[in-house]
Amino acid sequence: MSPTQKNLADELGKSSGFASLQQETFLNLLRTHEQLHTEMSQFFKSHGISDAQYNVLRILRGVGQPMQVYQIAERMIFRQTDISRLIVRLDEAGLIERQRCEEDRRVVWVRLSDKAKKLLARMDKPLRQLHEQQFGKLSEAELRRLNALLFKARQTAKAGG
Repeated sequence: MSPTQKNLADELGKSSGFASLQQETFLNLLRTHEQLHTEMSQFFKSHGISDAQYNVLRILRGVGQPMQVYQIAERMIFRQTDISRLIVRLDEAGLIERQRCEEDRRVVWVRLSDKAKKLLARMDKPLRQLHEQQFGKLSEAELRRLNALLFKARQTAKAGG
């Protein structure tokens, strides 16, 4: 943002205001998401994976034990319409191991491979640094407030207003 830009309207070169404060807030969220997501996608690409693949690996590492595919899908940040294909790609890349349940062949258990654990360990520090860079101009209090407001906005949207 240049020194003359003070808000989203200035950044977009918009001469008139927005239809509502809610519209400006929504567009501000989209603009911010696009910028942050682009940086993250480039980071993941430099490590040979996609953001969705990282999401699966992050979930599996956090749980620390095998999970069923539907359980992983429920915890994804961005919902995946074809989680099965994502799991297959991770398996083909050697980042996960799949095992069919003996009692019910429809159930597939997924766990991290050693290769994935090593990849995640290599990514941890640079990913933290990227987050710090992205949000470095916000104080801890501002970050806590932003998180609370974003959570509240999601809960309001889920409840239908």
